[in-house]
Amino acid sequence: MQNANGCSNMNHLTAFNRLAPFIQEYIYNQGWADLRQVQVEACHVIFDTDAHLLIAAGTAAGKTEAAFLPVVTQLYEQQPASVGAMYIGPIKALINDQFERLDDLLREAAIPVWPWHGDIVQSRKKKLLKDPRGILQITPESLESLLINKYAELPRLFGELQFVIIDEIHAFMGTERGDQVLCQLTRLARLAGCEPRRIGLSATLGDYGQAEDWLRAGTNRSVATPDVQAAERKVRLSLEHFYWPEQVGAIAEERDIDSGVRVEDGKTRYYDYLFDLSQGRRCLIFASNRTETETAIAQLRRTAKRQGQPDIYHVHHGSVSAHLRETAEDVMRSSNTPAVTAATLTLEMGIDIGKLDRVIQLESPASVASFLQRLGRTGRRGSPADMRFLCAETKPLTTEHEGDFSVLTRRIPWQLLQCIAAIQLYLEERWIEPFQPAKYPFSLLYHQTMSTLVSMGELTPADLAQQVLTLPSFSSISADDYRRLLHHLIAIEHIQQTEQGNLIVGFDGTRIVSNYRFYAIFQGTEDYRVRDGNQDIGSIALPPSPGECFALAGRTWEVLEIDPKRRLVSVQPGTGHAGSTSWRGGSSTIHTRVLQRMRQVLLEETDYPYLQPGARERLQEARQLAQIIDIAGTVVFPTENQTCCIFPWMGTAAFRTLERFLAYQCKPALELKWIRNRSPYFFTIHLGKSDLESLTCEVKSVRDRRLHPEELLGEEEAPELRKYDEFVPADLRRKAFAADYLDLQELSDIVSHW
Repeated sequence: MQNANGCSNMNHLTAFNRLAPFIQEYIYNQGWADLRQVQVEACHVIFDTDAHLLIAAGTAAGKTEAAFLPVVTQLYEQQPASVGAMYIGPIKALINDQFERLDDLLREAAIPVWPWHGDIVQSRKKKLLKDPRGILQITPESLESLLINKYAELPRLFGELQFVIIDEIHAFMGTERGDQVLCQLTRLARLAGCEPRRIGLSATLGDYGQAEDWLRAGTNRSVATPDVQAAERKVRLSLEHFYWPEQVGAIAEERDIDSGVRVEDGKTRYYDYLFDLSQGRRCLIFASNRTETETAIAQLRRTAKRQGQPDIYHVHHGSVSAHLRETAEDVMRSSNTPAVTAATLTLEMGIDIGKLDRVIQLESPASVASFLQRLGRTGRRGSPADMRFLCAETKPLTTEHEGDFSVLTRRIPWQLLQCIAAIQLYLEERWIEPFQPAKYPFSLLYHQTMSTLVSMGELTPADLAQQVLTLPSFSSISADDYRRLLHHLIAIEHIQQTEQGNLIVGFDGTRIVSNYRFYAIFQGTEDYRVRDGNQDIGSIALPPSPGECFALAGRTWEVLEIDPKRRLVSVQPGTGHAGSTSWRGGSSTIHTRVLQRMRQVLLEETDYPYLQPGARERLQEARQLAQIIDIAGTVVFPTENQTCCIFPWMGTAAFRTLERFLAYQCKPALELKWIRNRSPYFFTIHLGKSDLESLTCEVKSVRDRRLHPEELLGEEEAPELRKYDEFVPADLRRKAFAADYLDLQELSDIVSHW
């Protein structure tokens, strides 16, 4: 084998020669000129060390093969008498995609691959249970089910488990679901008597040390992270800005008989521009929510019809049926013909969708990490990465005086600034957000307590505490706090204490753990399923009345009948105006570095080469305003009618803390009338009888006060933010919120520079 320069490379040759013969043949048949550097380094770690392995390399760098080629070789040479490797994927679609790739590779080696999640038929799962070997591909939720329902069989199923591969680990780190995975791996190792090595895969890591600590949690092994020199990628970026119409309700007369979506006249240029960006190409369009994906595809389909172009448009998000999502995936990867799919997070992961010409981002991505993930979806097979951004805002009413602050908050292009900040933070510094682990994950503590108790049966309080509190995600939780939780669960009959003083699952606890939704730590939804005859379309939270229309999967549907008991909406294709479609969804957090870089964008004079005319003009307007109002030296601005606004330039956690400081400390002290905000960009405040100087001094006083975070909660306030918080004592919920959702230290640090 030869490297890219055509020279013999002993490291590459040695790695290749150590792979199983059928893998060598597979490599030749694929036409690979050489193993990639990351694959060579991974072979060295797997074959020559006992360490865990973190593979951090760019999209399409060969990470999946870097993990599986040496792992499969090990399984081939030392065939275990149980499942030999377990692959944990964050979404079912990624598991399905990896299954197809692995199944082709392993078919001749007689190493079976078993996908295991909610869509896999029971007969397939029974084959694995009868003859456990090969590679198991599973979601965290299905793994939780195995830990509970197959407890007695775990040693037989996993007794010789050698490897656990965790894909897209950035999607797990710092999340409750990721904490669940760490608990599961520790429990599995104990119960099955195995000590598998862990392999983490990611293209989006900022702090490798953080990732290594997460990957090794609960084990005594070190983590090896190969230093892979990434090839310099060519990147094409553009960012354009549009104004929505000033007049509310200016509606175009033209209607699309397929989508039924009304279009405001001023938005036509925006959607025509989007159409031109995607026309004749294979594109992914990313939007921040499901409504935006539906609207974008409806408008593209409308424009295509008007121009006599074919319908090549699809929608891909969590509320579209699995069948339609798979159809979109198949279309995107099956040919080189033009195809356009609008998606949310569902296609941000590493699902193989073939060669893309372009990625289009509507508004700002939620984070630098998200920008990098989405950029990585394009630019494969040697072509430049191509990503286009579109931002739009309602044009503020014009004012006679440039310094008029009456509409100040609307004169800052927040999404445009956030796009530029995300791009510049990566281009200039290769900076990606670090993750912040939860200190007090009490909802997960409840979940793992109940899961452990239902799987193991009757336990003494001491044994239960030993099993649960020693899990890696609970290192900050004290024995006293756990005792407090157990007493509460006994009181609400989720746990019952026997006459001997032992603990078992109680009556009300059985109702919780016996529901299949228990396996997931994230909050499930009770949405209505939408069906056209026998065809599942997807789901919505609140259906409109019969006879009305709504948009889903890029089409308009007329409601025929609603069955509340079955939570089923029967529909037929509609031609009327599609009203707003309702879905449940969460909000993202923004790091302080992003907000600070947004401020810097306003203050610097840099002409970013990717800005298009509209974006360049809008940024220039904002920079002129920033000079006039002195954003460099001012944070609190007077507006009108005894109101003011604050531009704090701080991330979500610090912003949330300031919001509470204003509400619980400043408002009563200064008799402020009201406080409103758009997180994390600005506050608007009615000063009442107070003044700007008093408010500024009061906010700055946070630096010198010795506040405890719980002083920023109401007297009876105990937020229920996680799935099982309702079963956690109020004092523990307060403690968790103060520690994990507020950041007094960062607030004080930022305010000290005002």
